[in-house]
Amino acid sequence: MPATHLSLHYHVVFCTKDREPWLAPHARERVHDFLRETALRLDARVHAIGGTGDHVHVFVSLRATHCLADFMRELKGESSSWIHRELKLEGFNWQDGYGAFTVSASHIDQAKRYIEHQEAHHQTESYADEYAAML
Repeated sequence: MPATHLSLHYHVVFCTKDREPWLAPHARERVHDFLRETALRLDARVHAIGGTGDHVHVFVSLRATHCLADFMRELKGESSSWIHRELKLEGFNWQDGYGAFTVSASHIDQAKRYIEHQEAHHQTESYADEYAAML
């Protein structure tokens, strides 16, 4: 086969340090926009970004040349620096680590809707319950 074909779709979840609600609604949209811009600059295809005050969901498709760990190090590192510099949130940090789950091509729309409706979803389910279900 002369070409490389793949379908690598990742639903990644990561939290603020100690799951403190650092991301107030007015800041959250700006953080999500910055995450989107950074992911695009890193050459990922962004399907959806959402979350609440203490965690973020990023749904991206990566290329064969990407390494998920490198992508996440850049995404979290650059966004943390930006949050300190632009939002002036002294003491803000992302929690170490993240959860990453592959999504089949047939479930892309379902995963997008889930991430886009995080605010409503978390009115009935806690982050801890949500993450346990993902695992």
